[in-house]
Amino acid sequence: MRLLADSCALVWWLGHPTSLAPAAREAITDPANEVYFSAASVWELGLKIRKGKLLMPHDFADVLVADGFSPLTVTVEHAAKSLTLPPLHEDPFDRLLIAQALVEGLVMVTRDATIRQYPVAVLGA
Repeated sequence: MRLLADSCALVWWLGHPTSLAPAAREAITDPANEVYFSAASVWELGLKIRKGKLLMPHDFADVLVADGFSPLTVTVEHAAKSLTLPPLHEDPFDRLLIAQALVEGLVMVTRDATIRQYPVAVLGA
């Protein structure tokens, strides 16, 4: 399985892994699965860290890589796809993650109920 962890799932993974659903933790740690984190999440979480709204190390992306996650860059195709999505979700970061999952054929690891309204595969976080 190829997974894309949303920003909240990344925060839980890094700070409180037991906050993730057991199935999500198992999928993330299963060596048969590919687990990705988006450059968009790095941007989103980095902005929150800088504003003091989130306490995490600034090098959290390096920690994710050390934990076996692979970075996923944002492409023009991802950005263009995000613009074609129905306006169900207002958060531009989540819209971009949805687009990335759709374009790349990834299963999103998320608890966001609004994301489930899109035609994207979801594993509950």
